[in-house]
Amino acid sequence: MLKSSKWMLAVLALALGATAWGAEGESTREQRRAAVQALKWQEGPATAALGGNATLKLPAGARFLDETEGAKFLKLTGNLPSANSILVGDNWWAAFSFSSVGYVKDDEKIDADALLKSMKEEDGPANEERRKLGMGELHTDGWHIAPHYDSATKHLEWALRLRAPGSNTPTINYTVRLLGRSGYESATLVSDPSTLDADVKAFKAVLKDFDFKSGEKYSEFKQGDRVAEFGLMALVAGGAAAVATKTGFWKVIVGFFAAFWKLILAGVVAVFWGIAKLFGKKKEQNAPQDPQDK
Repeated sequence: MLKSSKWMLAVLALALGATAWGAEGESTREQRRAAVQALKWQEGPATAALGGNATLKLPAGARFLDETEGAKFLKLTGNLPSANSILVGDNWWAAFSFSSVGYVKDDEKIDADALLKSMKEEDGPANEERRKLGMGELHTDGWHIAPHYDSATKHLEWALRLRAPGSNTPTINYTVRLLGRSGYESATLVSDPSTLDADVKAFKAVLKDFDFKSGEKYSEFKQGDRVAEFGLMALVAGGAAAVATKTGFWKVIVGFFAAFWKLILAGVVAVFWGIAKLFGKKKEQNAPQDPQDK
């Protein structure tokens, strides 16, 4: 069992958001913390298995949950309990999942302006759906990190700023797609906007030790392998939606996915909102402590 209650408080504040954390009673917080502590954590330095397709070398101090335990973690933190591996760093955590869509060709030029324009145009329909579900509105603010593909590492990254009406604090989703032979690994970073740039740097350092297993590497593609019906642009805009048809590509992307992408991110968005309340010496002083930490 993990010993550091300060670390657990930080993880839960990061996962639940400061508002949700503050609204919970002390007994509920303790129950949630105990449940997270009871999960089967793997601690670095070690090599963790990301499903059956890839591995990740954990640095000292990092903590990891496999897909089974990761689903429990997501449920405990108010997210949909999907099969995601979870990596926890100092002030951030990340969710990993593999999509077996086939080999994604990387020869497509990314038009970041066109992607952003499409997303902004669909703010209206997306927010209409959010209102039907009793959710607050979110508006596309712009790129924090414009979509960028590294042909050497086969990593596609971007960070999108979202903003709620009347809020001066953006929600920023940092996402990486790591391309393999039979699909791609998705890695979504959960961090506070005030520490995001530093956390992205730390996260990217960890991703240098991500590797697809032998036979699953992008370079091991062979004729006859399944090839995805979309490219890099669709991975940013919402890859799976493009499979619906081979014609009218942008109609599919804009009309279907863009109307629902903010709904898909709803759980993650809740995670991002106001999450750095327990980070930093001044802020930690106001956090509940166990007697052993005093």
